[in-house]
Amino acid sequence: MNHINACFRRIIPLLTVWAALLFLGIGRVQAQYELKYVGEAGFAVGAAHYFGDLNTRTAVNAPKPVIGAFYKYYFSDYVGAKATLRFMQLGYSDAYNTNDFQRKRNLSFNTNLYELALQGDFNFFRFEPGSLDYAFTPYLTGGLAMFHFNPYAMLDGKKYFLQPLRTEGQGSPQYSDRKQYNLISHAYLIGGGFKYNYSKKINLAIEVLYRFSQTDYLDDVSTTYVGDSFFPPDVNGNPSVAYRLQDRSSAVTSPAIGEPGRQRGNSRDKDHYATIEFTVGWLFTSYKCKF
Repeated sequence: MNHINACFRRIIPLLTVWAALLFLGIGRVQAQYELKYVGEAGFAVGAAHYFGDLNTRTAVNAPKPVIGAFYKYYFSDYVGAKATLRFMQLGYSDAYNTNDFQRKRNLSFNTNLYELALQGDFNFFRFEPGSLDYAFTPYLTGGLAMFHFNPYAMLDGKKYFLQPLRTEGQGSPQYSDRKQYNLISHAYLIGGGFKYNYSKKINLAIEVLYRFSQTDYLDDVSTTYVGDSFFPPDVNGNPSVAYRLQDRSSAVTSPAIGEPGRQRGNSRDKDHYATIEFTVGWLFTSYKCKF
């Protein structure tokens, strides 16, 4: 018995030392790692606006809704990259214009637009979620967007998509220089905003983005009128839908202004559009080695 007690007296100190070393080792391993914010995913809601041949004044008087979902990856406290999928509506009418010719032209359009945008963000200040000292910053952003659009107009309470109607003679032998425009295009975007770290899990931001689209047909208006003779009557001898939608000036003035070769739009400038959005992002974290 005395021999057994002596063994325990020797083992217990060894176990105590081993346990202490184990806890010290665990603590040291944990100290070598720290929490790192790697990105965020979230949604955006706001307003979109069109600028182009029907809105040459850059007026902001016909906003439409926009919603989106995004994922952002952080390269550092100053630089990030973001991918965003958006749905928005754009539209305008000559009824909003003050210019006499534009009001007589009396054209209008709407379109649903689906956009995939890739952006790079640069923070003016160090931005570190979870930190009281680095929880706010203004930032700049820029990138490239691909989008799908399909302009339409209403006539007698019915929706008509405008691209197939060839309202400016696109794709016809008489106007071989006017190709049928593609409903998929791209845009260069630039903008900025303000972001705020609301909590260790949530970021809030307000962002304004302006797009320089590479199409002049968001509104189905670009060049000149092709004249009434280009649009034969329908099978019943009545004016065709294309005829009625390519020149709607007769509803507000007489005679109608749609003579062949007369300016309908301005092909020298592409159409633009912009958004202002409020975003909410949920943060993703990981652990990184400090040494």
